[in-house]
Amino acid sequence: MSSGVGQVVENKQVRLKRYVKGFPVESDLYVTSDNTIELRVSDGSPEGTTLVKNLYLSCDPYMRFRMGESQIGEFPSFTIDAPIDGFGVAKVLDSKNPDFKVGDLIWGRIKWEEYSLITKPEGFFKIQHTDVPLSYYTGILGMPGITAYFGFNEVCSPKEGEYVFISAASGAVGQLVGQFAKLKGCYVVGSAGSKEKVELLKTKFGFDEAFNYKEEHDLVAALKRFFPEGIDIYFENVGGKMLDAVLLNMRVQGRIAVCGMISQYNLDHPEPVYNLMSVIYNRVRIEGFISFDYFSRYSEFVDAVLPYIREKKINYVEDVVEGLDSGPAALVGLFSGRNIGKQVVAVAHE
Repeated sequence: MSSGVGQVVENKQVRLKRYVKGFPVESDLYVTSDNTIELRVSDGSPEGTTLVKNLYLSCDPYMRFRMGESQIGEFPSFTIDAPIDGFGVAKVLDSKNPDFKVGDLIWGRIKWEEYSLITKPEGFFKIQHTDVPLSYYTGILGMPGITAYFGFNEVCSPKEGEYVFISAASGAVGQLVGQFAKLKGCYVVGSAGSKEKVELLKTKFGFDEAFNYKEEHDLVAALKRFFPEGIDIYFENVGGKMLDAVLLNMRVQGRIAVCGMISQYNLDHPEPVYNLMSVIYNRVRIEGFISFDYFSRYSEFVDAVLPYIREKKINYVEDVVEGLDSGPAALVGLFSGRNIGKQVVAVAHE
């Protein structure tokens, strides 16, 4: 056992205060220290139980679904006055799981708290490579990376020379999709919500072009300007008016991978999409997917992406805030575009 195991300590948590309608605000969540935890796995705990110290927590747009009262697909609502959960990186302090030894680093879905008892080890991955920042396992080597890699390479079926458009392109997923597309030999354009993010896409991530959608009065015309011959692949992160404009700019046999629709998450009534007829006459394939579809292929993903990171063929930008107290602001900031790159909460450092 590691030093400190067996002590009873304060266990700070981030909890949901109320179910959210519209845009979330910081006060929808609260931080409390009224919980304690014993730093050991008790003798009566089920086999597989693991005690961990949480190091990094991931802020992801899908978490907005879970702040609402109704379950959407595979995303159950958070429980009021209970800690929220999401993907994160943790260090094993004590374990009855033969796969996880004391001192191991793992990532998976964990509660937003300083220490967690994991009773269902399914869905957790042991971190084998520590020559890259551990926070990367909330992003490029975690759920967003899986989403970007398989969403682009499998769902989109890209070919060299094709024209690719990515919305919310500076986010955790978008920045990776663009770089995977460039590695494939595609022409890549991204949209983002600020001048700073647009410059990042072109200078840091190597996009061929990028634009600030907030400065465009006519999205259809903007896309026509960047794609005079049309779009082969659209990686969808936004929905609404952006999707409607893209539909009028798709090429024949184009593909749209639907990863998210962040513009719709906070609306009581989603915006209508009017241009679906173009799906018919341009024979466009639209396919939705979630990262869980590809978790069973995680080792394949790491083998493919880790060399790109080590050889600096892929850049990755993180926006890291320190401490659980910063968690509520970081999470709700996703929905106003406050973050630059992947939003991460550093709970503790190894």
